[in-house]
Amino acid sequence: MKHERKGLNRALFWLYEGHGPWPFRFRWLMLAFDFVTIAYFLWAPFEQRGYHHVLLDYVIGIVIAFDYLARFYIARHRVNFFFRPVNLADLVVVVTMLAPLLVSNFAFLRVLRAMRAIRAFTFVRRVKILTPFFQRHEQVIDKVTNLIVFVFIMSALVYATQVGLNPNIHTYLDALYFTVTSLSTTGYGDVLMIGRWGRILSIMIMVLGLTLFLQLLKAIIEPNDKVEYECPECGLVMHDRDAVHCKHCGHVVHIPTRGLV
Repeated sequence: MKHERKGLNRALFWLYEGHGPWPFRFRWLMLAFDFVTIAYFLWAPFEQRGYHHVLLDYVIGIVIAFDYLARFYIARHRVNFFFRPVNLADLVVVVTMLAPLLVSNFAFLRVLRAMRAIRAFTFVRRVKILTPFFQRHEQVIDKVTNLIVFVFIMSALVYATQVGLNPNIHTYLDALYFTVTSLSTTGYGDVLMIGRWGRILSIMIMVLGLTLFLQLLKAIIEPNDKVEYECPECGLVMHDRDAVHCKHCGHVVHIPTRGLV
């Protein structure tokens, strides 16, 4: 039996998933907010924190919390929604924004908030719906997003574990520089990880990073014959571009193509 939405649930679903000028503007506003918060968490200096930083943290935390609750309220499968990585990342960020004393290690706090970069997956998914260009190149864009998110989160982890211990890593930019040079196997040798766990982290960056880079190359070279669209009945997300029925459950799917099949 198909779920019938009423009242607030229907209104929120219209904003997040509906069509028309207002849902369109709302989604672009949320995309802009995602982009700004990701940039803030990854690049803002945490060493010199004043009252305005704390106030901004609370404002961002409240907005993310309301967005999370709204998306949870309209989700078809709420259990699946809760355990999705992007939503778990948002939940962690909300806790660290509204209850920062629970995490006394500010370097580790930076890693937790860098998880907001996982939100880039939702960012890309929404943009793909709004623009034909992203629909045509969705596989390549997904792989690029994977790689970028990996780089920034690994950089945050390098920063958290090495700052104060490694004389070559003083800022997040130093950690980012090490991550990129390790991923590209350039390895200039001017910045090295110290300690057993530092070496293990270096190996993880090289192995996992190269794997993601190879997946990106594969997406560029191989033809793209699949499209991402979540089946409302069973949740299957990958379908043939010309599919009219879900291969898993047989439910009718209405994949927006804009003539790009």
